[in-house]
Amino acid sequence: MNINKKTKQIILLISLIAILIVINYSFIDNALENFFLDYEIVNVERIIDGDTIVIDNKTSVRLLGINCPEKGEMYSEEAKEFLRELILNKTVKLKFGKEKYDRYQRVLAYVFVGNKNVNLELIDRGFANFYFPSGKDKYYNDFKRAWEDCIKEDINLCEKSENKCVDCIILSNFNFKNQKVVFTNNCDFDCDLTGWNIKDEGRKNFVFDDFVLKDNEQVKIIVGEGADNSDVLFWSGEDYVWTSSGDTLFLRDDTGKLVLWESWGY
Repeated sequence: MNINKKTKQIILLISLIAILIVINYSFIDNALENFFLDYEIVNVERIIDGDTIVIDNKTSVRLLGINCPEKGEMYSEEAKEFLRELILNKTVKLKFGKEKYDRYQRVLAYVFVGNKNVNLELIDRGFANFYFPSGKDKYYNDFKRAWEDCIKEDINLCEKSENKCVDCIILSNFNFKNQKVVFTNNCDFDCDLTGWNIKDEGRKNFVFDDFVLKDNEQVKIIVGEGADNSDVLFWSGEDYVWTSSGDTLFLRDDTGKLVLWESWGY
């Protein structure tokens, strides 16, 4: 009698455990994956902008390997909308790079929906440039190729300037150690660069203010403080712009279209 009762209790206990395992299989499976592997399965709750999202538990995630336009800049809303359509309210996989958090304590990750690398898709569609401030990782070559393909497609952020000076202005020197770049006007006519801007891979931005580069002359842009003249302009407000691990310079005209870009150090 006691044996039968004990057997029934064991059977009941095993049945309850089996039911719990079935009910919570997805949760347990995800928890085990997150513990043992270098990725997490999460749900996307909100899109902040083209390269920032909010996942479970109100955690902010900064997409690795890319930089999208800031709010108010060209294609910022398009990038945000593209991301919203692709992953909002969906389950995605986060894969991590060299560092898991940035200085704002946001998670740093590559986002995958199915087998699609969302970060890469943003570059491919011309809504982001590649961005590797900590140096290149296993995705760098793919991301750079995506940018080069975007240039060939001539779309969105990759669209080439139609300004008459687009083939006149060349980058004749790019010195990250001295934080200096030099542009030369190779044409036999003056080029009005007012409103043109230089950006790095990230957020740093220099705008030419009422400046004309005369024919066959050069202008140096130096990071630091000083008095501008016709030969030298100072990129004030920054301690440095070009990172020692590698960087990219993007020159755009006053309409935001691309004049030239140049990577170094990778």
